[in-house]
Amino acid sequence: MLVWQGRLEEAEPWIQRTERTLRAVAEPAVGLAIRSIRGLLELASGRDADALAGFQAADRLAGRLAEPSLMVHGNRSLLVQTLVRLGETDRAEQALAALADQDRDLGQMRISLAVLRLAQDDPHAAVAALAPVLDGSAPIPWPGWLVQPFLLEAIARDALGDPAAAGRALERALDLAEPDGVLTMFLLHPAPGLLQRHTRQRTAHAALIADILSLLAGRTPAPPPAGPPPLEPLSDSEIRVLRYLPTNLTAPEIARELYVSRNTVKTHTRSLFTKLGTHTRAEAVARARALGLLAPSPLRSQATHPD
Repeated sequence: MLVWQGRLEEAEPWIQRTERTLRAVAEPAVGLAIRSIRGLLELASGRDADALAGFQAADRLAGRLAEPSLMVHGNRSLLVQTLVRLGETDRAEQALAALADQDRDLGQMRISLAVLRLAQDDPHAAVAALAPVLDGSAPIPWPGWLVQPFLLEAIARDALGDPAAAGRALERALDLAEPDGVLTMFLLHPAPGLLQRHTRQRTAHAALIADILSLLAGRTPAPPPAGPPPLEPLSDSEIRVLRYLPTNLTAPEIARELYVSRNTVKTHTRSLFTKLGTHTRAEAVARARALGLLAPSPLRSQATHPD
């Protein structure tokens, strides 16, 4: 999770410890997962050649798996994206062409195709590649990965001169990234200009955008003051509602996500405001982050716990 949140310095020692343990483990699935995570860390850190080595090592283990694994296609998607970042677009094209038709149509691989088409200055083809992912007909097994196709859609729509569509896609990417602080996708596909313009629009994620821009610029914002604890502990139900408050989802939409009534969401929200000593949704989110009740900004966590 640290890597997905962009907490790269914190992730490095954890991965090193895991890799040392891995030497005594013969299970290919474990090796594939760890090598793929290592590749993602290198990719997010801008060490593309090292990332490629990690993804290739993970891919070599795929043939030794006793059972199918979702990690195989996720790793191959990142491998193809790394080839694109290295300027090896022909190799990326060949890697996609070598896949079986059913594998090429998977959501993860369609994301890779969109990355390739954007690198080839063909945003129309990128949009076409992403369409089945965004409408759910080519689903992705990991919710955190959905940040990526919406971000790529925003980049492609921006390139096509459609700022309204770009803004909608970017806001959705931010909606998905906010609850768990999934910022790595914004490192893999940097779009600082698009993000900066988006802050001047109506967005529920101004603070998150500031964190992303700081991460891209290599700066670390100061942690917010924690302040006094809540008046009383939050219930599990209140915490579940709290996790959705940073998003753009309305109360009825949150209710559908949690399979509860709209009135239940409103009741829990009012209780959250009371316990946190806040009056608005934005204030509650900021207060919860400062108290560690909500997934903190990865950058602020780094500032609080530097290596």
